[in-house]
This record gives sequence, structure tokens and C-alpha cells, in this order.
Amino acid sequence: MFKISNRGFTLIELMIVVAIIGILAMIAIPSFIGFQLKAKTAEAKKNLGVLWTCEQAYMAEFDRYLSAAIAPRAVAALDKKKSTWATNNSFTDLGFNPAVSVYYSYVITTPGGNETTFSAEAYGDLDNNDVISTWRTITDRGIERVTAGDIY
Repeated sequence: MFKISNRGFTLIELMIVVAIIGILAMIAIPSFIGFQLKAKTAEAKKNLGVLWTCEQAYMAEFDRYLSAAIAPRAVAALDKKKSTWATNNSFTDLGFNPAVSVYYSYVITTPGGNETTFSAEAYGDLDNNDVISTWRTITDRGIERVTAGDIY
């Protein structure tokens, strides 16, 4: 006949398993947070590309670029939470109205009141470290990172 053992795991075996899980968590969690921040940063790049396209279409129709006040919130109020996009007349005139909440605030300026050039910028503090990450697109250039922060 077979002998059935009622013996379970020892305390040492359980402690080793807990230690291994702890080590894996120490490695995985910072990487996961970094990937999250990179994904959130993609919002700024995508929306700036859309704003650039909207400005080019506006220029083709009205022979000038349009400026727009910062939306959806002021730079001083930035944090890692999403904000619901509030209707802003200038952005609406461009045809830019994100259907979802956004992590970044956006502004379009026409430097010196010159409506033949524009600069669109995105501001965000995704990890609440008080370093504002800024992305910009200018009339004749692509999207560039202006300040560091929130990029891993």
C-alpha cells in the first residue's frame, strides 16, 4: 500500500518563494511605470501632429494661422491626472476636439502677432515631480522635445 504524507511546505521554503517574488516585483514595477509614462507621452506627440495638420488646413483656407489659449488647464494646475477636454472656441475653429480626456495642456501661439507662423506646445507633469515636460511643433518642423522630464 501507499503511504500518504501530510507534510506541507516548510517555513524556509515559503520565505524563499516570498523573497523571489519580492525581487521580481522590484525589477518589474519601475519598468512598468516607465512604459506607462512613455505611452502617456505618445498623446502629446499625436495631438501635436493633429494640431499641425489642422493649422495647415486653416492656413490653406484663411491665409493665416490661428492662435489658441491654453486648454484644458493652466500649466500651474498640471498633475498626472487626466482632464476632460473643455470646448475652446479657437481649437474648435481649427477642428481640434479630442474625444477623450487628456494628460497634457495645449497652446498655439503666433509669435509677435505674425499670423504667418505658429508654434503649438504641449505641457504635462505626468509623474508629479514638478518638472514640466514640454513638446513643440513649429510651422516648418516636426515635433521636438523642448524640456526633459517624464521621459524614460
